[in-house]
Amino acid sequence: MSDDLLDRARAWMAEDPDPVTRAELGELVDRGDADALRELADRFRGPLVFGTAGLRGRLGAGPNRMNRVVVIRAAAGLAAYLLDGGAAPGSPIVIGYDARHNSAVFAHDTAEVMAGAGLRPLLLPRALPTPVLAYAIRDLDCVAGVMVTASHNPPQDNGYKVYLGDGTQIVPPADEGIAERIAAVGPLVAVSRTAVGDEVVLGEQVVDRYLDALASVVPAGSTDLRIVYTPMHGVGGAVMEAAFTRAGFRDVTVVPQQAEPDADFPTVAFPNPEEPGAMDLALSLARERDADVVIANDPDADRCAVGVPVVSTGSTGLEDAVTGAGWRMLRGDEVGALLGEWLLRTGRTGTYATSIVSSSLLLTQAAAYGQEAVETLTGFKWIGRLPGLAFGYEEALGYCVDPDHVADKDGVSAALAVCAMAAAARAEGRTLLDELDDIALRYGLYATDQLSVRVTDLSEISAAMDRLRSTPAIRLGGRAVESIEDLAAGTAGLPPTDGLRYRLAGHGRVVVRPSGTEPKLKCYLEVVVPIGAGGDVEAARAAATEELAALKADVAAAAGIEL
Repeated sequence: MSDDLLDRARAWMAEDPDPVTRAELGELVDRGDADALRELADRFRGPLVFGTAGLRGRLGAGPNRMNRVVVIRAAAGLAAYLLDGGAAPGSPIVIGYDARHNSAVFAHDTAEVMAGAGLRPLLLPRALPTPVLAYAIRDLDCVAGVMVTASHNPPQDNGYKVYLGDGTQIVPPADEGIAERIAAVGPLVAVSRTAVGDEVVLGEQVVDRYLDALASVVPAGSTDLRIVYTPMHGVGGAVMEAAFTRAGFRDVTVVPQQAEPDADFPTVAFPNPEEPGAMDLALSLARERDADVVIANDPDADRCAVGVPVVSTGSTGLEDAVTGAGWRMLRGDEVGALLGEWLLRTGRTGTYATSIVSSSLLLTQAAAYGQEAVETLTGFKWIGRLPGLAFGYEEALGYCVDPDHVADKDGVSAALAVCAMAAAARAEGRTLLDELDDIALRYGLYATDQLSVRVTDLSEISAAMDRLRSTPAIRLGGRAVESIEDLAAGTAGLPPTDGLRYRLAGHGRVVVRPSGTEPKLKCYLEVVVPIGAGGDVEAARAAATEELAALKADVAAAAGIEL
């Protein structure tokens, strides 16, 4: 077995165009000890699976890593899929990339493969946010788009996201069709590649048109708002600052330690605003600046996180020993409810959509305004393609507030919309927390939480799912389990996906699923506490906090997870 493994490694090295990964693999082959063989076995245990999220994985040599060989094969498979599907020779395909390690290299490799296949590659002018790529596909009438990014994954990762000509991410059966053609790619030397130069690089005009399109997001009104912003070492900084300026928001302070793109993300353990500690620098600066709101993008700026000051601290505040004032990050479901109510109140008509793991509050809000409401599977690959979409969001900080221009989550336009709401509230002597209280009084308190467990061995996730399926829960968090839906069988017209949904007495809900992009098991919890006119919102929140804690403990026990 070790001889076969070493032979496969040598064969890979023979066609790898990257001297860095060739040397990396050569060092393991030369060592040939037990540790080296274990590492080689992991790198060659199978190819990265091309799915609805495209490709995503650790950088390094071998088929189970992100590298130039894997990317060239993926590009060749995608080109074959497009041409087999009727794309005419010379059809344009736009390619974007973030500032991660090798992103620009992978983008240029993709351009060369597309040119070699007879398509016309168009490279975005520099490392830019993913929503700019999604916008450019329709703006330039392209047959497809590729974004080289791993979004908010750790620095050692990279990825390859594919969009089709309607500007939406791929879904089945497109992913399967592309995967089949990738598998059919022969030796790398047989992949036709045409060298490309500056002639395929787009000008800044495409970015200007994207920024012009954002004008529809911010209505005329107050822009008196003190903002602290962080791009979290990603590519959102320059575009977001230009967007703030165009919208009239002048008092914006950028977190200096995180202002410039840095593929190593040196100030955070994980470059994800949801991770513990990731927002510490921004919140500290917000306290210094006495800011009204904190805005954060993830590294490819397709997500938006929002922090707000709180008057009293406690379980939701960050204590400040000097002023006694605190800050807290709003949950994605809270921002989704705020944006949904704002758009509904201002007359935005159409379909309001959210994912099955997000709060069900948006469905209630849309119904109250007589608008259609839809639940989809997780991911904007499902939300973005809904006909007549007015607004869509998912709890993982993804919001689509401008579907006419970007049929995907967009952290730039979402940030502008949140700031427009906050400025309007401030002009009336109110805050976003006041707006959330009003929503709770009108619809009841919909409270959500998440139990997210990162694993080193993916078998731990499958074992937890098997445990939940084999021993159905009867009660969770003190509420009776009224029904259990195995999402793998498909439910309510949704395509099959690995997951379980528990419906609890009193409109409670739990969804458990493996993450599609990270080695995590995720459990999404929701309870609804009625309030009524003139009720006590804070008392309802306290009750919901207790219920969610009990629910989290019971779900963890049922799944065999140690808290």
